[in-house]
Amino acid sequence: MAMTLNRNTFAPMRALGRGALAVLLLALIALQPARASEPEVQTIWRLLDYVAVDYPGAVSGGKIISPAEYAEMTEFAAQVETRLKRLPQKTAKPNLVARAATLRQSIAAKSAPATVEEQSRGLAEALLGSYPVPLAPRSAPDLARGAKLYAENCSMCHGATGAGNGPGAAGLDPPPIAFTDAARARERSLFALYQVISQGLEGTSMASFEDLPDGDRWALSFYVGSLAFPESSQTSGGQIWDRDAPVRTAIPDLATLVAKTPAQLARELGDGKAGPVTAFLRRQPEVVVAKPAGSLALSRQRLEASLKAYAAGDRGAASDLALSAYLDGFEPVEPVLAARDPDLMAKIELAMGDLRSAIGKGRPIAEVEAANAEVARLFVEAEAALAPERASASSSFLGAFGVLLREGLEALLIVIAMMAFLRKTGRTDVMGYVHGGWVSALAAGGLTWFVATYFIGVSGASRELTEGFGSLFAAIILISIGIWMHGKSNAEAWQRYIKEKISAALSRRSAWFLFGLTFLVVYREVFETILFYAAIWAQGNGGAMLAGAATAASLLGLIAWAMLRYSARLPITQFFAWSAALIAVLAVVLAGKGIGGLQEAGLLGVTPLAEFPRIPMLGVYPTAQTLVAQLAAAIVLVAGFWFNRASAPRAT
Repeated sequence: MAMTLNRNTFAPMRALGRGALAVLLLALIALQPARASEPEVQTIWRLLDYVAVDYPGAVSGGKIISPAEYAEMTEFAAQVETRLKRLPQKTAKPNLVARAATLRQSIAAKSAPATVEEQSRGLAEALLGSYPVPLAPRSAPDLARGAKLYAENCSMCHGATGAGNGPGAAGLDPPPIAFTDAARARERSLFALYQVISQGLEGTSMASFEDLPDGDRWALSFYVGSLAFPESSQTSGGQIWDRDAPVRTAIPDLATLVAKTPAQLARELGDGKAGPVTAFLRRQPEVVVAKPAGSLALSRQRLEASLKAYAAGDRGAASDLALSAYLDGFEPVEPVLAARDPDLMAKIELAMGDLRSAIGKGRPIAEVEAANAEVARLFVEAEAALAPERASASSSFLGAFGVLLREGLEALLIVIAMMAFLRKTGRTDVMGYVHGGWVSALAAGGLTWFVATYFIGVSGASRELTEGFGSLFAAIILISIGIWMHGKSNAEAWQRYIKEKISAALSRRSAWFLFGLTFLVVYREVFETILFYAAIWAQGNGGAMLAGAATAASLLGLIAWAMLRYSARLPITQFFAWSAALIAVLAVVLAGKGIGGLQEAGLLGVTPLAEFPRIPMLGVYPTAQTLVAQLAAAIVLVAGFWFNRASAPRAT
C-alpha cells in the first residue's frame, strides 16, 4: 500500500531547515579563523621582540647611549600601542593596551633594560594568549633547503657566513644583522626570525619574503638561527638531549622550540646545556616532532600566565588564557588521551572547566590556585598516559574501534530512521537524497582532513563550535520530526490517508531537506572521527588502527541491516511510535552535546555541578547549562506528544 505525502507533510521541517541553514551559514563564517588580524598580531609581536632585544643597545644606566637606537625603540613602542588599539575587541584588549602604555612610559623614562625586556616579553606572551596565531611549522624544516635559499637570497647583504659583511652591505643604514652575533642571537627566537623574513622590517633594507612558501620561510629561519651556535657543539647537545629528561620536558615540541630564546632556555637549564642543545635542535628539529605530550607544555604555559593575570586583577585576560590552555593546548592531545585513558581525559576536562568557572566568578585567589594545581597534577598523569611506549597496537585498535562505533552509532540511528521511513511509506524513489547526504558528508570529511593536513589547522575552538552548532541544529530539527512522527502514530486522519491512497509526490524541496539533515548529522560525526583518527595515526600502529576501524564499520553495518529488517515488520503506527521515541532521545542527547561544545569553545559560561555524573555518550555533562538545555528539549517533546494525543480524533 503506497504512502501518500503532500507538500505540507514536511512544512514544519522545511521552515526549520531554512532557518537552520541560515544560522549554519553564519556559524560557518564565524568558524573561519580570524585571519585578517593575524598579520597585525604578528607585527606587534615582532615589534615587541625587537624592543626586548635592542633596547640594551639604546639605554644604559638611565642614559641614552645610542640616539638612533633610542628613537627606534620609542617609535616601536608607540606603534605597539597604536596597533593594539586596532585589534578586534576582546576582554583582554584593554589590559594589553594599558601594558603597552606602561612599556612606552618605561622607555620614555629610560628605565633599566631588564625592566623593559620583562615588560616586552610579558606583553608579547599575553598578546599571543589572547590573539593566538600560528607559532610553529607543521613539520620539521629542511635545513639543506634553508642553506640554499640563504645563498640565493640573503648572502649578498648578510655575507656567506652570516656575519653581516656581504658585498651588498656597504652603505646600508642600518647595516644588515650579523646572524653570527652570539649575544644578539641569545635574545632572538626562531619565531622572531620567521616574522622578519615573512614581513620584512620597516625603516631598513630588509625586504619581505612573503612570496616564499611557508615551509621555505621556516627553513630559512632555522638556518640563520643556527649560525651563531657552533656546529661542533651539536654533538654534545645531542648527548644532553638523549640522556637528560628535564631538557626534553623543557622543549617538548616545535612550538616551544621556535618560541623560546636561547636566553630563556639558559635561565631554565643553565648556560652549559642551553648553548649545545640550541645548536643541536636548530640543526635537527625533527627530534621534537610528533611528541603527543607537547601541547600540555603549552597548556601549562597558558595556565601559569592565566594565574599571574588573575593575581594582578585582570580577570578578562586570565579567562582568555585559561580558555586558550584548553583549546590550543589540551584539545590537540585529547583524542589520543581519550583513546588511551578516557576517564583521565574526562577528569581533566572537568578540572579545566572548574578552573575557568572559578576565574569567571571571581573566586578568591587561593581557590583559583588550588584549581590550577589540580589541573597540573592531572597533567602529570596525562603525560604518563601519552608516553610513546603506551602507543601499543592494542590501544590503537581499541581507540579506533571505540571512536568509530561511538561516533558512527549516533549518525547511523538517525539515517536509518529516515531510510526506514521512506521504505515504510513507499517512497524509495527519493532514497537517493538520503544516500547522497551521507556520501557527501563522508566526502566533505575527507576534504576536511586534506585541508586541515596540508593547508590550515583546525583550531580547538573551531572544532568545538562546529560540533556545538551542528548538534544544536540537528537537535532542533529532530525535535520537530519526533513530534511530527508521534502525531502520525495515533492520528485517525493519517489512517484515512493510507486507506484512500491519496497520491502526491514528495516535493523536491522536501527531498533536499532530507539530504541536508543527513549531511549535517553525518558530517558532525565524521568531523569528530577525523580529528581522533589523525591523532591516533600520528602515534604509529597504523595497521592496528585500520583494523579497529574496519571492525567497527562491520559492526555498524550489521546494526544497520538489523534495524532496517526489523522496522519493515512493524505496523505503520507502531513504526512511527518507536521512531518518534528514538528521535526524541537523540534530540535530547544532541541538545546536551551542542551546549557542551559551545561551553568548551568559550562561547557560553559554565556553572559546574560537582556531584552530577558525566556521560558524554548521552550528552550529559555536570553543568547547569547543558542540563537546562536537555530539560528544555525534553519538555518541548513531552508537550508536543501530549498535544498530539489531546488533538487526535477519537476512533468511532
